Amino acid sequence: MTTHKTLWTAVAAASLIASAHHSLAATNIASTAPTDTASAHSVPAVGSFAADISDNTFAYIPPQCFTDPVDTDGSVKNPCYACHTMSKTPNFFNDIDVQLAYAFPENATTNRWLNMFADRSEFIEKTSDASMLNYVREDNYFDEKGRIQLAETLAKPPQQWDRNSNGQWDGYTPDVWFNFDSEGFDRTPAGDYSGWRVFAYYPFEGTFFPTNGSTDDVMIRLAPAFQQTEEGKFDLTTYKVNLAIVEAMVKAESIAISAVDENRFGVDLDKDGKLGEARQVTYDWAPLEKRFMSYVGLARQQLQQGDVHLAKGLYPEGTEFVHSVRYLDVQDGQVTMAKRMKELRYSQKQSWRNYYKLRQIVNKEIKERHDFPDRQKTVFGNMEEGMVAQYGWRYQGFIEDAEGALRPQNYEETLFCMGCHGNIGAQTDTTLSFARKFGADSHKQGWYHWMEKSLQGVADPKREDGTGQYAYYLQNNPTGNEYRTNMEVYNKFFNQDGSPKEAAFAKLENDISYLLMPSPQRAMQLNKAYKAVVEEQSFKLGRDAILDPHNNVHDAVEMDQETGIQQDLTRY
Repeated sequence: MTTHKTLWTAVAAASLIASAHHSLAATNIASTAPTDTASAHSVPAVGSFAADISDNTFAYIPPQCFTDPVDTDGSVKNPCYACHTMSKTPNFFNDIDVQLAYAFPENATTNRWLNMFADRSEFIEKTSDASMLNYVREDNYFDEKGRIQLAETLAKPPQQWDRNSNGQWDGYTPDVWFNFDSEGFDRTPAGDYSGWRVFAYYPFEGTFFPTNGSTDDVMIRLAPAFQQTEEGKFDLTTYKVNLAIVEAMVKAESIAISAVDENRFGVDLDKDGKLGEARQVTYDWAPLEKRFMSYVGLARQQLQQGDVHLAKGLYPEGTEFVHSVRYLDVQDGQVTMAKRMKELRYSQKQSWRNYYKLRQIVNKEIKERHDFPDRQKTVFGNMEEGMVAQYGWRYQGFIEDAEGALRPQNYEETLFCMGCHGNIGAQTDTTLSFARKFGADSHKQGWYHWMEKSLQGVADPKREDGTGQYAYYLQNNPTGNEYRTNMEVYNKFFNQDGSPKEAAFAKLENDISYLLMPSPQRAMQLNKAYKAVVEEQSFKLGRDAILDPHNNVHDAVEMDQETGIQQDLTRY
């Protein structure tokens, strides 16, 4: 892998020296990718942050997809099933076959995520633990006056961020105050409800385990009509019931709620045939059998008028998510969520797609992959307004600049996000968190922030076959990540000969933090490795925290090359 290191050094140096600035119209289609290996590795200027053009037009194929599942001893692991799996309606994109072959377009077969091959050892060694802790404990979301820093900047956006040159910011302006009450609702400095509600969830397998580099949190907000009575007045009970209804529809299961009088809504929430006191939202939706469900309040009126919609596995129009990705802090010998954000991610469902339309989108995708295997995706958007997914969602992100302040992601950096929020079998209406929200039997029914209660003592969620989800992941990926590099996890759960440590798996069954949280030493190493990427601003080369150059990743593959996996798996 010495060629990788040499190549990465040359590319990174050239990228950091260059300062070319692309200035395109507000909405652009990605440019054509280079086809030969040499030019593909010649990555243009990393510093072109305001560019709406993409140097890596296939940035939606994440670095994990270049993993070689075949180990040096010939054994085969399978990290692919976590994302690429048998899907569930209304996700009609069953991509379980992707586990068996690298189904990339021709021009995407070269691995452009060169940070995976970077040697960060010198940077890690020269960065002290004390300086790193000071850095991650700094607040880059709020300023010293308690104002949201990025919102203040976006009130008069820098010219290079104002892509349509109209003198104002037309994208999402951060408005979460991270001031959650006892029910998880976010409150403004004036004490009002911002509409955001935080929830606890099972972290997605692999990269999103804190032991692999980051902690994160997610908040949901429904459109104003879901927060209001039929008279248009904000009502917390109405909002809580609508959130429970959305949860029931997304999970396709009944959801427990605090006792409410159904007469105030005119909706039989628990489906007992009468209006009375309800303690759950009963999932019973089968339109072809004349079994329907409804929102409450103003949203109920809008549903009847066809202005909003309701269906299994789908969110209503106007649903928003905010997702902060953070460093790891160490407090009293325990790894916790840091104050400093690496990223702030935002999404909003802007328009409805019914089942027929969703099936059409997938059929078109499958046909294009078959008829035009070398065709890249066309994704519209820019750094100001985010990117539009064909399923009706808009995605936007903010990431650290070289000094640690949050800035808008450029086109290519946002394109990176579109792979996981597009056509994969594991997603639910393009999302990966709310369907994994903790249930009614958990602390505060799952409506709380990680700062209030950690993952400690949370049991391993069950697959449909009764096995633990995380235990199953470890059995197929013993290092707890896609790259087979987290030896801390491996040594915790497996013996030298590869046999499982029964006591460790028994502990995991009742406490997922035993797997998910790294040691303080590893946490500090991961922080430092990522900080190197921030200082370089080399996110276009990859944004994982890489402790050592990866040897289990292809630098290039052939079209439809077999991965080496012989038996596909399903995540459910």
